[in-house]
Amino acid sequence: MIPRFLLGSAAALALAAPAAAQDFAITNATVATGDGSEPIENATVVVRNGRVVSAGVGTAAPAGLEVIDGTGKWVTPGIFSAVTDLGLSDVDGVSESNDAAAGNSPFSAALDASTALNPNSQDVLVARAAGITRASVYSSPSASIFGGQGAVIDLGTDPEMVTRTRAFQVVDLGERGARISGGSRTSAHALLRNALREATQLGDRAAIGAATARPAEARFGDDVPLDPRLDGRDSERAGDVLLTRFDAAALVPVVRGQQPLYVVVERAADIREVLKLTRDFPNLDLVLLGASEGWLVANDIAAAGVPVIADPLDDLPVGFDQLAATQSNVGRMRAAGVTVAIGRMSGGTGDQPRNARQYAGNLVALTRVPGATGLSWGEALATITSVPARIAGFDGRLGTLTAGATADVVMWDGDPLEVGSAAEAVFIDGVRQPTDNHQTRLRQRYRDLDESDLPKAYDW
Repeated sequence: MIPRFLLGSAAALALAAPAAAQDFAITNATVATGDGSEPIENATVVVRNGRVVSAGVGTAAPAGLEVIDGTGKWVTPGIFSAVTDLGLSDVDGVSESNDAAAGNSPFSAALDASTALNPNSQDVLVARAAGITRASVYSSPSASIFGGQGAVIDLGTDPEMVTRTRAFQVVDLGERGARISGGSRTSAHALLRNALREATQLGDRAAIGAATARPAEARFGDDVPLDPRLDGRDSERAGDVLLTRFDAAALVPVVRGQQPLYVVVERAADIREVLKLTRDFPNLDLVLLGASEGWLVANDIAAAGVPVIADPLDDLPVGFDQLAATQSNVGRMRAAGVTVAIGRMSGGTGDQPRNARQYAGNLVALTRVPGATGLSWGEALATITSVPARIAGFDGRLGTLTAGATADVVMWDGDPLEVGSAAEAVFIDGVRQPTDNHQTRLRQRYRDLDESDLPKAYDW
């Protein structure tokens, strides 16, 4: 049984009202606006009503605002973690607390990550302390090539963390997608094209809300009354459909181009096939995830105008679809004109979202390695701020310190792309956020080795 005092605490958290945005100015700091430009020294950032008013030199702090002295500090937009499982998992190895995949679900495309988010997850608190203010969250494809609909979230203390629900759809067309779909890429592509055609035919004549009344295992061909709005053509084709109506309805916005389709794909040949999808489905709004061999087809990706959320610094072939992996992948794609963000960081120590700054910094270091291709400092910061925000549909509104942007602001004690730097103040929507979490409390408990701080079990 859950103790009453814990129930009371949970209720208090659920009913907590959002804090009011603060008006403040950070002065005398090194400021990077996140738009790809280089940092500006001795600059000022002004925030009012949860929005950035200005960021740059020659701006005095307006009278009446709280002034934070940023001497010796760096100020950037909050980090935007692109494609992660933040909020979906508390302990990866404990299935009851892990909603990052739904391997036994009868649904696929209809899965909605926003329904399982936990704003009190320690992963969220740790990421917020590391300067991450927004994230694109998704569940991994497991029972089907479709992972379902991802959400864009903020990492503030407000219990309502969803910025945009059903923000994108995820499908795996790489080695794992081939394995899930029957052991071959041919099957994965057939399943995808069939699903997109079913969604096209379904159109707007069936809504997700109506579909929930049908049994989870029901297919169009089962002996379940069809929606009377469907015409004879749909009744005739009812027996050859693979998706539940709920899944098909979830894909309608995808085929209409109203919801981006995030495609997990690594090797160059697979990327070319994904780009060809627009020949049959011209409205698709594609985003590539992974793209370890993207540099081999960078010109094709750039010509198609398809952005990439890349695994950072892949340089070893962990699979046969990554034989041409190189640390220069991001830099080479960027040089070819591809819009590239760093993402797909979840789970283990090396892949945690808070390590994205380190990977961005490594991309800067690559510019000094003979034969390698990296990014400038400003470009590297943009891969974890403004670029993922733009890919998620928030161009200019998130991930930058430009006038009118949402005031997700972080003040660092040093260069944020250096591994030794840490966030000293984190603001989300102009509200200063707490940065304490289980890790910081453990550090405080044991840092002085005072035995009086040990758990009671150690008293003997």
